[in-house]
Amino acid sequence: MKHSVWAYILVMFAVTYLIRVLPLTLIRKQIRNRTIRSFLYYVPYVTLAVMTFPAIIDETPTVFSGAAALLVGAALAFFGQDLMVVSLSCCAVVFASELFL
Repeated sequence: MKHSVWAYILVMFAVTYLIRVLPLTLIRKQIRNRTIRSFLYYVPYVTLAVMTFPAIIDETPTVFSGAAALLVGAALAFFGQDLMVVSLSCCAVVFASELFL
């Protein structure tokens, strides 16, 4: 059974569009519930963490190099470094740890 790529793209577009538009059309007033506001505030951060952390550990040749890069990146981000500095430092840590291990 042959499926059209355009059908997949159309379904993906519809789902993505509905997820973004339905809250705007259904919720007309400001959300005052502290629990819901807190939940909505942290959703982007949690989503990014869920997508990023497993990849940090699994995509490196050894778990040690991924964990070392995670620790260095978290420390640099905590102390306010730029995203580019954090990214390049993590890459350097993985390269160095794999070179010497």
